[in-house]
Amino acid sequence: MKRFLRVLAALLAAAAVYTAWQAASIWRYGAVDEKRPADVAIVLGAGTYNGVVSPVYQERINHGIWLYENGYVEKLILTGGYGAGSSVSDAAAAKQYAVSAGMPESDILLEERSAITQENLQYAKELMEEAGYQTAVVVSDPLHMKRAMLLAKDAGIEAYSSPTPTSRYKSFKTKAKFLAREVFYYIGYQAYRLVA
Repeated sequence: MKRFLRVLAALLAAAAVYTAWQAASIWRYGAVDEKRPADVAIVLGAGTYNGVVSPVYQERINHGIWLYENGYVEKLILTGGYGAGSSVSDAAAAKQYAVSAGMPESDILLEERSAITQENLQYAKELMEEAGYQTAVVVSDPLHMKRAMLLAKDAGIEAYSSPTPTSRYKSFKTKAKFLAREVFYYIGYQAYRLVA
């Protein structure tokens, strides 16, 4: 029994160290901005309410528009499918917001089938292939970027990270909650990749 407890304690300690290491890695990665000229910016969805984009999504779209206006990308791909009971996709609501902010409608592509980040990127990749685009800048919140970039890689996208500098996750409490969520999903996805 003592040996079992020692082994268990060692495993728990190793798991704690690994989790802390991943948390620190996700935090550090969020400070990296790789923006460079690319064909498109893929703006990852963050929800809408009655056809109005959430404040978090607004800041992601704002950064996508900034990349477009400053010559980094030629098009935006706005992502997000239909929420429960909604007749307007998150991407369509995002397009309305972007156009009202001055983004040309002709330079916006919509990915309207997704429900999760992995699907955002998989279906965005299909749009890129249809249009002949090769490279993308991925836009999201800083703490989301490490997982998003791994998902982009697995989707076959030549992608570069550019987190929004105006994330709505500002307080320690909101950042800690977001970080905990990302650590959980990142480790879970890593485990999934090992067995998939």
